[in-house]
Amino acid sequence: MVEVAAPARPAQGEHLPALPPPPASYRVPLAIGTVQVASRFHLAPLAGYTNWPFRLSVREIGGVGLCTSDLINARAILEGVPKTLSLLANDPRERPLFVQIFGSKAEELAAAACWLMERGLADGVDINMGCPVRKVVKTGGGSALLCDTSGATIEMVRRVVQAVAPAPVTVKMRLGWDDQQWTAPYFARAFEEVGVAAVTIHGRTRAQGFSGSVRLEGIRQVVEAVRRIPVFGNGDVRTIADAARMIAESGCHGIAIGRGALADPWIFRHLDYWIRTGRAAPRPTYQERLDFMRLHLRRLVEWKGDEKYGCIQFRKVATWYCKALRLPKKVQQRLVMLSNLQEFEEVIAPFAEKGPPPGWTEQETQATAIPVPSGPVSYW
Repeated sequence: MVEVAAPARPAQGEHLPALPPPPASYRVPLAIGTVQVASRFHLAPLAGYTNWPFRLSVREIGGVGLCTSDLINARAILEGVPKTLSLLANDPRERPLFVQIFGSKAEELAAAACWLMERGLADGVDINMGCPVRKVVKTGGGSALLCDTSGATIEMVRRVVQAVAPAPVTVKMRLGWDDQQWTAPYFARAFEEVGVAAVTIHGRTRAQGFSGSVRLEGIRQVVEAVRRIPVFGNGDVRTIADAARMIAESGCHGIAIGRGALADPWIFRHLDYWIRTGRAAPRPTYQERLDFMRLHLRRLVEWKGDEKYGCIQFRKVATWYCKALRLPKKVQQRLVMLSNLQEFEEVIAPFAEKGPPPGWTEQETQATAIPVPSGPVSYW
């Protein structure tokens, strides 16, 4: 198996922007209920992407406090749907791990949470209240739960908390359905009262989808609504400067990063190093990025137990690797149709030998466009 090497020093002549001073509070240890986390920067759940091959590979780079699984249908867990159960595969080396479940029926969410904890598949359970896609919200799950202030949503969460106590339950949600309904502060306060251990707030409404800008003032309203539990900000963090701005303007106690980690799996190491030292961490080389791509592919094959289907899983991540590494269009066209490991090695061999293209710097990966997560929630 390919190992991810320690990152190298910045290339000679590569310009590194001045960094803001790190917040002293982020050096203080943080716990989510009974689970102690090593850093305040977490891998956020992304449908179709945060399976164990990616989670473990990012965890090994360092700097991650907590990983959360792909979102998983609570009813499908209880029905034993094979495709759903495959999403629960994990590795002891990636712990602590929370599993994110979604649904709209309290009895199903509570039973699924118990099923997970009884089998030791998670250290905690996260309830999805942020997914904006139609196939989820039309059943009353995801962002739709933020519309019901009658007490039913709060009671549902209370039942999950009681079902798995003392294991921690967290909630990931958006600001609300639209700009006329920023219900997240109300729910965060209510969830704390029924025993939720932490909340993660994506600073967009359901109406925004993944467009527009994250509203940091909305995240701040959630932070100010709770008394004790940590609030993690989420959305559009790609750099240390982005993280510093979110912390300063929202007061969040930690940050959950999803698409930013797809573009730059080293982002957690960069952020953790900045918090501890106030300086920029050494950056990975071009070869180390190639090695990470190879490692990710090989673990996808191991996860699927079949070379062909592992390669099929890799196809949807191939495009962002090609952009980050500035690989030619013809290479991208082959990788998005990849069917075996030998072909992969043949395709990337010339670039491993030649090294980075002229003018390439590791910093440009931060500008890599990452598509909206696909998989079970592909369509609006």
